[in-house]
Amino acid sequence: MSNSLSFIALTSIGVENLLATEIQATGAEITKQSIGSIRFNASNKQAQTLCLASRYATRVMMLLTESDTVNTKDDLYALAKGFDWQEYFGPTQTFAIDFSGTNRELKNTQFSTLVVKDAIVDSFFASHQQRPSISKTSPNVRIVGRLNKEKCALYIDFSGPGLSKRGYRPHQGDAPIKEHLAAALVSRSGWLNDTSRPLFDPCCGSATLLIEAAMMAWNIAPGLYRKHFAFESLPGFRAAKFKELKQELKDQQTDQKLYLIGNDIDERVLQKAQNNIENLPFAKFIQLKKADANKLTAVAKQPGVVLSNLPYGERLGEKAELVNLYRHLGDAFKKHFKFWHLALFATDVSLLALLKLAKKKQYKLKNGPLDCVLNLYDLDEKNTEQSSQTKLNYDGSMAFANRLKKNRQGLKSWLKKEGVSCYRLYDADIPEYNVAVDVYNEYLVIYEYAPPKTIDEATAEKRLQDIIYLSAQTLDIAPSNIVVKQRKQQKGTSQYQKAQRTDKSKNNMTVEEYGVKFKVNLHDYLDTGLFLDHRLARRYMQQNCKDLRVLNLFAYTCSASTHAAVGGAKSVTSVDMSNTYLKWGRENFALNNLNSPRYHFEQADCLAWLEQATGQFDFIFLDPPTFSNSKRMKKEFDVQRDHIKLFTWVKRILAPNGTLLFSNNKRGFTMNEEGLLDLGLIAENISDKTLSPDFKRNKQIHNAWLIRNA
Repeated sequence: MSNSLSFIALTSIGVENLLATEIQATGAEITKQSIGSIRFNASNKQAQTLCLASRYATRVMMLLTESDTVNTKDDLYALAKGFDWQEYFGPTQTFAIDFSGTNRELKNTQFSTLVVKDAIVDSFFASHQQRPSISKTSPNVRIVGRLNKEKCALYIDFSGPGLSKRGYRPHQGDAPIKEHLAAALVSRSGWLNDTSRPLFDPCCGSATLLIEAAMMAWNIAPGLYRKHFAFESLPGFRAAKFKELKQELKDQQTDQKLYLIGNDIDERVLQKAQNNIENLPFAKFIQLKKADANKLTAVAKQPGVVLSNLPYGERLGEKAELVNLYRHLGDAFKKHFKFWHLALFATDVSLLALLKLAKKKQYKLKNGPLDCVLNLYDLDEKNTEQSSQTKLNYDGSMAFANRLKKNRQGLKSWLKKEGVSCYRLYDADIPEYNVAVDVYNEYLVIYEYAPPKTIDEATAEKRLQDIIYLSAQTLDIAPSNIVVKQRKQQKGTSQYQKAQRTDKSKNNMTVEEYGVKFKVNLHDYLDTGLFLDHRLARRYMQQNCKDLRVLNLFAYTCSASTHAAVGGAKSVTSVDMSNTYLKWGRENFALNNLNSPRYHFEQADCLAWLEQATGQFDFIFLDPPTFSNSKRMKKEFDVQRDHIKLFTWVKRILAPNGTLLFSNNKRGFTMNEEGLLDLGLIAENISDKTLSPDFKRNKQIHNAWLIRNA
């Protein structure tokens, strides 16, 4: 191998300039800087030095061959076949291939991988009559192919993947920031300009930022903790020379007193952080403490730097807690951290705006697939003035708070009389504040309706922040008990999917209405499992279904079925296409000690089930979706267009003296009276009678009819 070789180093977007400085410090020559990568020429020793000392690279690869004219399978095969592979490994050794990128002809990376593999083994067979083997787990060498349009380059992995995995820690938190990105944040924070200052992370997690900061302050090469590099398996590697290189880097280490402080509310993660640092030489300079960032107070007498990867919403409903956290952080920084510098890393710029601080500088970076920013702030006299201004984004948001108070007062006597603990308090009463607010015992669920296209997304987000803040203040509800959900039109079976999984186990709670208990889930799904607007319709069934054969179509979580059973129904059949919701329905029955072979739960497409149904039912509850992709319809099911077709099927199984309670939530729905008469049915509109006081403000929430044989 010649003294000067060509390499490429990879990193995250936004870290390229820091990596370029590192590469130049080794004496290597940069030939091209691109998004997320830097190409450079270096000696073997310089490249090894970079692998050992780099804080910002995620991988280093040596260029073997490249071409600007790889259009087809044959072009790729020729490129790989034409290279002398035995310079790097022999026919008795194993190899693996990582291939990325496509073009018009080479559309599949697995296919391209096979083409390169075939070319390599054919090359060896031609010269040695032997073929090297593939090893996906522990190959002697790893070949990397990168294709971009017609340009294709083949590399040999020099560092091994995952340089950000330093090897110094056995434990990590649930979602730690990668070490190379943490190092970049430390560098950009400005703390390295004076490491005698305190460095504080109020949300430290597994302490990655603090560990990387200490390693940088002590000039510890991160690769010294790594057990193996890919270049150690390449020809020409000299273990003695490599040992000398590592000693050179060790000799450059310094030790100094540091003041590093980390807080986190999660005791389990803090224990992992403690385990991560306990064997490191600077462990005694890192102080970890369990503390709530919502209650942040002073941590040091001397001003320093606050550096943190702030929490972001990973699950549905977490938004209220985040809005509350960022507001409290802003207040605490102004009160307790005067003359400190802040370096705050976040995915949501709108949350950072809640700090009410003027930023000095902003860096844009990527954390995996996430767009992020690192905002720098100086907490000088101007930035720490305790403003007397409102914490609201818009003063007009007080109209929303006043409406909440008014609505709660208006419902007070009804709530007390009926003993209702789950109800709607607000439903887009003020058009600009386009949310619904529901109370579930001591919890609040805020549904954000998708804003009109005429409303700027940032404006809608700021209004939502005000809504969350004012809801907590006005109703005296802890932000941790506020769940925020965004309502969008559901298509196909998406209404049955979990909105987002969460590790929290306490997502279910029991509520009660008119003596009937229900399980509700406020976090995991867009809907909670109980449609509050059907409260009076369910009570009607409880009061009127004694000794009747009851059918509940589109049963959802079988809440109407439960009321009918509690009311003494002779039998209850619940039909829904979702097994998840039928299981939920069984749990609702169990909550009310309802256990009988007369209660049936059938998983089926309700329209298909109806078309084939036999037998007779005395009471049928039918609350179909506005639209559905049922296979029984030539087109999508549309409740306005197809309700008479629906009634045709229902009439066959409705007992002569039976009752159909039909409901839907399509705005502007009109009953086809003429079509009803043709079927021999008559309808009584009872929409007003099924709207309890908390839904009287929205007459369009649903429509309801009692339908009987004429």
